[in-house]
Amino acid sequence: MKRFDWPVRVYYEDTDAGGVVYYANYLKFFERARTEFLRSTGFGQDALMRDSGIVFAVRSITVDYMKPALFNDELLVSSELAVVRRASMLFEQSISRKGGDRALLCRAQVRIACVDVHRMRPSPLPDELFRSLTYDA
Repeated sequence: MKRFDWPVRVYYEDTDAGGVVYYANYLKFFERARTEFLRSTGFGQDALMRDSGIVFAVRSITVDYMKPALFNDELLVSSELAVVRRASMLFEQSISRKGGDRALLCRAQVRIACVDVHRMRPSPLPDELFRSLTYDA
C-alpha cells in the first residue's frame, strides 16, 4: 500500500516541563496523520459518518519509543496501510525528525475498527472505501 506522510511541528503545549514531547501526544500525531491519509483518498471522516453511518475506533495499538522529539522540532508522521479487512485496518506508522538527522523517534502498529455509529457495533467498510484502499494501481 501507499505511504502517506504528514508534517507536524512540536509546540510548547505538546511537551513536558523539560521540553520533551509527552508520550501520549505521539498518539495524537498518529491520529492526525491517519485522518489526513483518509482525507487524501477522498474520504473525510465527517462525510463517512454522515453518509455511511460509520466511525473509526482504535481497537489496539503497540507503540515503541526510540528517541525523544523536542520543542520546535519539525516531524514527519508516516502512515502505511499494512492490512485492510472488511471491518478493520492495520496501520504501520512512524514519526521521524525532518531535516538534519532524520532520526526515527517512534513507531506504532494501530488496528482500527469500523463501527456503526448508531449501534456502536462493528460494521463493514463502505464498498467504495474498501475498493479504494485495496486497489493497488
